[in-house]
Amino acid sequence: MVGDRDELWPSPGCWNNHKGKTTTMEAKTDQAFNEELLKFRQSRSLVLPVKSRASQFAEDLLGLLFPHFSEEVFYSPEEIAGQFTLLRRNLQSILQPLRTQMHCTVEEVAEQFFHSVPEIYSRMWEDAETIHRGDPAAESVDEVISAYPGFFAIATYRIAHEFYCMEVPIFPRILAESAHHRTGVDIHPGAKIGKCFCIDHGTGIVVGESTSIGDNVKIYQGVTLGALSVDKALASSKRHPTIEDNVVIYSNATILGGETVIGHHSVIGGNVWLTESVPPYSVVYHKSEVRVRDSRDVVTPLDFSI
Repeated sequence: MVGDRDELWPSPGCWNNHKGKTTTMEAKTDQAFNEELLKFRQSRSLVLPVKSRASQFAEDLLGLLFPHFSEEVFYSPEEIAGQFTLLRRNLQSILQPLRTQMHCTVEEVAEQFFHSVPEIYSRMWEDAETIHRGDPAAESVDEVISAYPGFFAIATYRIAHEFYCMEVPIFPRILAESAHHRTGVDIHPGAKIGKCFCIDHGTGIVVGESTSIGDNVKIYQGVTLGALSVDKALASSKRHPTIEDNVVIYSNATILGGETVIGHHSVIGGNVWLTESVPPYSVVYHKSEVRVRDSRDVVTPLDFSI
């Protein structure tokens, strides 16, 4: 199994016992380490998909769905059908190492996924149009798709989520992490996100696994939808908040806890820290205190001299 690392991977300390010994002893120890490393790598090559191929699959699919991500030109529906066939075969090949860990065959997973692609595509377009409507700086939907990291993160999430729902191990997380690496937006593929989702700017956003987000929700950079506890025993419980429809969450707000519900049509201001539910139509904000100095106040300048 993937988790049986300790059986194959020796304790780091055991490789330091040869310090001060002869060169011959060091060579023998190095050889033993190399043999253990080879054994470990060979065992994992049979159960792990290749990360680069997994990430490339998502990019190739987006390149087929949106010309914004690809320079390839198609001239007939038959050519597009042929590209889908290639993607299907590629997906089956990528998932082969996981076949013993899945409930379905790789062929069945590929069939179910590509059956869902039209619905996924429709959701992606709704997201792009929502971002365009909500951002005065966006000149067109094409600009959103081509240049907005928030759209790319959401689109990759929608692909990864489909595999998560089919209980495909590891693969959805690899897809999500590729988007995280590229955009700074960390959306767990297990999160449930409704229609017309809008991410503005995006950098630093974290959306936890059991988060539930309704329709027409907009979140800004730095928002965390996280858990109050990281106890491993709670892995299968509802650890992350629920965000109902038509909610806006401004930058750097933190909302934690599986029992925390943000009621529909609420506005959560920037830098707010929430661990309790708020009713619909609420406005929650962090109050900053502003004090105007008297002109007679003496201000001691900072001394930066060395």
